Amino acid sequence: MGKRGSRSQSQLLNTLTKKQKKHFRDFGEEHPFYDRVSRKEAKPQICQLSESSDSSDSESESESEPEQVSGYHKLLATLKNVSEEEEEDEEEEEEDSIVDDAEMNDEGGGSDVSVEEEMAAEATESPENVPLSADPEGKEDGERPPGTSQASPEEFTDAKHESLFSLETNFLEEESGDNSSLKASQDPFLQHVNKELKEKEIQAVATNPKTTHELKWPILGQLVFSSKFQKLETFKPPKDIDLKSLHLQKPLESTWTKTNSPFLSGPQKSSSPFTPLQKELFLIMNSYRDLFYPESTALKNGEEIRHVYCLHVINHVLKANAQVLGNNSRRRSQKFGVGDDDDFRDQGLTRPKVLIVVPFREAALRVVQLFISLLEGDSKKKIIVSNKKRFQGEYGSDPEERPPNLKRPEDYEAVFVGNIDDHFRIGVAILQRSIRLYAPFYSSDILIASPLGLRTIIGGEGEKKRDFDFLSSIELLIIDQADIYLMQNWEHVLHLMNHMNLLPLDSHGVDFSRVRMWSLNNWSKYYRQTLLFGALQDAQINSVFNKYCVNMQGQVAVRNVPMTGSISHVLVQLPHVFQRMEAENLASVIDARFNFFVNKILPQYRDAVMSHTLIYIPSYFDFVRLRNYFKKEELNFTHICEYTQKSGVSRARHFFLQGEKQFLLFTERFHFYKRYTIKGIRNLIFYELPTYPHFYSEICNMLRATNRGEEATWTCTVLYSKYDAQRLAAVVGVERAAQMLQSKKNVHLFITGEK
Repeated sequence: MGKRGSRSQSQLLNTLTKKQKKHFRDFGEEHPFYDRVSRKEAKPQICQLSESSDSSDSESESESEPEQVSGYHKLLATLKNVSEEEEEDEEEEEEDSIVDDAEMNDEGGGSDVSVEEEMAAEATESPENVPLSADPEGKEDGERPPGTSQASPEEFTDAKHESLFSLETNFLEEESGDNSSLKASQDPFLQHVNKELKEKEIQAVATNPKTTHELKWPILGQLVFSSKFQKLETFKPPKDIDLKSLHLQKPLESTWTKTNSPFLSGPQKSSSPFTPLQKELFLIMNSYRDLFYPESTALKNGEEIRHVYCLHVINHVLKANAQVLGNNSRRRSQKFGVGDDDDFRDQGLTRPKVLIVVPFREAALRVVQLFISLLEGDSKKKIIVSNKKRFQGEYGSDPEERPPNLKRPEDYEAVFVGNIDDHFRIGVAILQRSIRLYAPFYSSDILIASPLGLRTIIGGEGEKKRDFDFLSSIELLIIDQADIYLMQNWEHVLHLMNHMNLLPLDSHGVDFSRVRMWSLNNWSKYYRQTLLFGALQDAQINSVFNKYCVNMQGQVAVRNVPMTGSISHVLVQLPHVFQRMEAENLASVIDARFNFFVNKILPQYRDAVMSHTLIYIPSYFDFVRLRNYFKKEELNFTHICEYTQKSGVSRARHFFLQGEKQFLLFTERFHFYKRYTIKGIRNLIFYELPTYPHFYSEICNMLRATNRGEEATWTCTVLYSKYDAQRLAAVVGVERAAQMLQSKKNVHLFITGEK
């Protein structure tokens, strides 16, 4: 070691200048910067790294490390007089070969730069290969508030099948990739997504008056077509309809007939695959217009309508995914640099494209079952459904849990069937003939959720953990059974609509070269189709449809008026006194109603003779206000609301039946969820007209529950204003309602049950 060290030092000293030799003797090492090396290091300007400074520090470090290793090995390869013993001493070898190292740096500069360029090229190409919702996205989902697996220990998110259902890493299969329907110029899907709006049209929407046109269809009845865009196009349903003319994606043409067979009768089954109602609804859906249908009831046609909108959803998703997978295949087969990137713009800023809002888990279960049936059909080959057993366990119900002796009206049994949990959300990914349940939101094509489930993940202002980027590119919004949300919490629906189609706060791994221009321009709300189904005409539901539905294709609302009201179903002999109150505007109705009740109505019932008085109150806020007033006035009353404990309900019903309490404050939401028969009613006061018109007749018919020969003293008083026109028409009929609103009289009397 000593001889080798002295020999290497002598060789090194012979090559150094006097100044360098002095520095070597003083410090035991060469000066790090001397003329000979500096001249050669100045040539290869490595400033190209600063040009790609947008890459992270970790990337630059990973790039620099292989350069040093490769340079070192190249240096060792050029050393001719290095023996195996000399390789053990690295420091002396490096000092011995500094000059050669510099020469190698000079020689290998070109190759090093080319490696950097290749790595930079790989870095720029990598975003194209990142899925819309890759594994890191799934992990971030787990860190978010409710709606993810980490937020709730009971919630599960499928993280196994990410690559299998990724749109970016899959291609269109030849056997199932018949894309002829997508290429057809008459395909309504392509016509809708490929239509380009102009800046002038968007700016004019805010000032343009809404143009309307009324048409009458055979089944749907009176339709109102409206639009804020310049051209308003209307159409009438054809007598006959052919599945091929609807441009259904495979395999829906073959599976729809079997899936819809429960609603088709014998002769109709062979002639048309749709019922008359389904045919007219699907024609509107397939034209990508917004639709409001307020006559969907769980007892009559709710399931029939669910079938047809599920067909529309699957058709839309299959076409959208087929377009993406087809473009993936085209890009793979196309030579580099050939073609325009705008030809491949086929998706939104995030992957979820359909949102279905349903009130209970049972409805979500039926929707998923329909998806499976529509994709499977008669084929012997079963489709792949991941996490199906878990889904059935969490969204299904046990028939033994329901008490067998529970007797409720038929409409109640139809609404509250199965699992009625109202806090849930689930992502569904569909790729050709496979379904992935519990997919992370940013890896899903379809989101199925309740308003409460969405509210807890969207969060509110000021909350640290909130997420609503998954709503940015929703192309199809379906709100089913909208009337039930009035009984749950309508604020959740408004909160959802306020966060629809906003620009996302994060990119979520999207390839911006594939994003449609109208999505980048934040015009998604003008392309979103909204389908709104409910069981009644209500001002709050109408407000959502009129305010938040701005589809460029226009809106279609069914506006049939009820000719006979629910008052015709009252079976007891009862005088109905309708008293009109005056209000200056809509904002003052609440206070005007309270003052009218306190000053005009309540004094008539303070006498002990007017005992057994039930006051029906639709709004919980009005209930709280009246309860506080009754307490302040020390009136003899009891109350039942949706938050009253079971023991409190039993006591209140007992006290009211026995006459120990003169008044009973009774909320509409309690009646909606329980449907108890209240016995002992002699006097009825409807503080406001009920939301559901059939509740009016149900409450009035409760008077016969305790028939003690007191029919002659029964009374019924109803408060209304001109702003209650829709509810009034649903109760008394449209003709009577028009007469009452136009009349100068403030009191109107109707008697039911006359012999």
